[in-house]
Amino acid sequence: MKNTRYSLRALARLLSYPDAQLRSELAPLIAAIDEEAAVPAARRAELRSLAAELVRLDPLEVEARYVETFDRGRVTSLHLFEHVHGDSRDRGPAMIDLVQTYEKAGLYLAPEELPDHLGVVLEFASTQPPALAKAFLGEMAHILNAIFSALLKRESPYAAVVAAVLELAGQKAQAVPFKADEALDEAWAEPEAFDGCATRGQNRPDQAQPIHIVRKNTTPSQGVAA
Repeated sequence: MKNTRYSLRALARLLSYPDAQLRSELAPLIAAIDEEAAVPAARRAELRSLAAELVRLDPLEVEARYVETFDRGRVTSLHLFEHVHGDSRDRGPAMIDLVQTYEKAGLYLAPEELPDHLGVVLEFASTQPPALAKAFLGEMAHILNAIFSALLKRESPYAAVVAAVLELAGQKAQAVPFKADEALDEAWAEPEAFDGCATRGQNRPDQAQPIHIVRKNTTPSQGVAA
């Protein structure tokens, strides 16, 4: 199985805020992905196009597009538990489970880092053996395909990054149905009293309970350097 360590780290970096520091790193990031050759050639060409666009466009436009793409609405959020748990109480325990998974592998997050951000997830996967990283990312393929589909519909070049993650997970990047973001007035509406739902995003009694994306019976390898 091909090594994916540097590709995963490069993809994680490509998903970070495109400030001047990131734009200065784009050439070596793409070179690392090309050298490892774990991402299919056609997808690598798309990633090169994304990098070229981030350099070519005005920096303010690049940053504004990033915010509009990932920070304005849930459907393209890079915080994976947004797609699974929404605002429900289940998100807290899921976060704790994921942090514990990281810490068992020797990876500790900075205070400002949230464990369910796709960039952080990819950083963790890069510390694992290729087979384990592939299986770990494969568990969240349904979420990644929904994000990919939403980005594809918006004609965002960032769709190539999520597609590359899916392919490293041994999955096919494909368009799937996804729930569009609610209108702003609906998103902030108070829930109906006694409707079986305390806050937006929690399940009603007749709905299936959400699942965590972390497989609890899998123990990551210990002592792997971050």
